[in-house]
Amino acid sequence: MVGGVDAFIVLVAIVNRSQAYLAAATAILGSLIGSLILFMIARKGGEEYHRHHTSSARGNKLKAWFDEYGLLTVFVPAIVPIIPLPLKVFIICAGALEESPVTFSLVLMAARVPRYMFLAWLGLRLGNDTIPFLRQHIWELILLASVLFVLLYLLVRVMHDRRVSSKSPATAPE
Repeated sequence: MVGGVDAFIVLVAIVNRSQAYLAAATAILGSLIGSLILFMIARKGGEEYHRHHTSSARGNKLKAWFDEYGLLTVFVPAIVPIIPLPLKVFIICAGALEESPVTFSLVLMAARVPRYMFLAWLGLRLGNDTIPFLRQHIWELILLASVLFVLLYLLVRVMHDRRVSSKSPATAPE
């Protein structure tokens, strides 16, 4: 369940301690570049899909939902080292539904920086026991991802409701 990049960062931390954080930084950059390439391909291909399908009420609802909450589906699997969620699917959705590349990049970086730096740190601290430690705590990490998603969803929902209520005109008593 541990990804190849995650295992590589841990391996570098074990074998060459002085390069652990450089490996994490390289992984962050590589993840950003690779994800942006996939995002832009999906964005280009998604323009045609978007034109045909978002004219429907259902398509508009999906677009509106993804605009508001969809990047959470990118953030959560991007930050948790062991999770059975395919990040690429959410990257493709973000691109096809024409999310902002800047916002997408910021969300991805907000997830990848702590994830990869944590793995470098953990590899330095636990050495060869890092991967078994992560495997042993898989359910806790999945629970953490679920709780994180719910909390972030609620936060976005509260911010959305505040934004909507501040835009609606106040009704004065007659």
